[in-house]
Amino acid sequence: MTPAERNSFARDLFTPLPARYDALAEMLSFGQNRRWRRAMVDAVTAVPAGLALDVATGTAGVAVQIARRTPLRVVGVDLTEAMLRQGRRAVAGSGLDGRVVLVAGRAEQLPFPDASFDALTFTYLLRYVADPQATLAELARVVRPGGVVASLEFCVPPRRPWRAAWWLYTRLALPAAGLAGGGTQWLRVGRFLGPSISAHYRRYPLDWTVRAWHAAGLMDVEVRLMSLGGGLVMRGTRSGG
Repeated sequence: MTPAERNSFARDLFTPLPARYDALAEMLSFGQNRRWRRAMVDAVTAVPAGLALDVATGTAGVAVQIARRTPLRVVGVDLTEAMLRQGRRAVAGSGLDGRVVLVAGRAEQLPFPDASFDALTFTYLLRYVADPQATLAELARVVRPGGVVASLEFCVPPRRPWRAAWWLYTRLALPAAGLAGGGTQWLRVGRFLGPSISAHYRRYPLDWTVRAWHAAGLMDVEVRLMSLGGGLVMRGTRSGG
């Protein structure tokens, strides 16, 4: 797909989901999504002050958590207006209107000057962009030297028994659970998710991803596989500090 086609696909996939997105994300991941998000945000809690950018912010769950756990002000960016509307309701309900601002934008072309942010997070992003390497470079561009970058992505369990169980869950149980919990739109997500993750890591395996972070100007890159390899949390520091 071209970048524009990938953006359009992501909008179409996520536009019907916001009302039940957070509850179903936790249910379908058996609560692991919450653990993974917290582990990612742990990486930015040492940043003493300043401004954070949360890319692919969705319903603002990560942006709200950053604002609650750190002194940082947070800008959240997402492609899908429906997700942003739900996110703004979540921000208002959390009493964080003065700390969190949500804007529409593309990860591949962020509407911010170089070195604008002291920390950056992104969640479940790289499978939806046409060029992950170029997108990582764009994310790093807006982070000041010495700033922290952290990410959360799905992953494929590296050990064969867990990988087999993961394959069965993502191909069979996940679509059925999505249909039962969220209707046909979540059935579509359930059918898409497992094959999408597998295809991504066939093309961009974990060692490639680490090299891509380095090539984007990020150093001291750390990798943490969680939940037997179903979740991947990474962190790094913008070089030049």
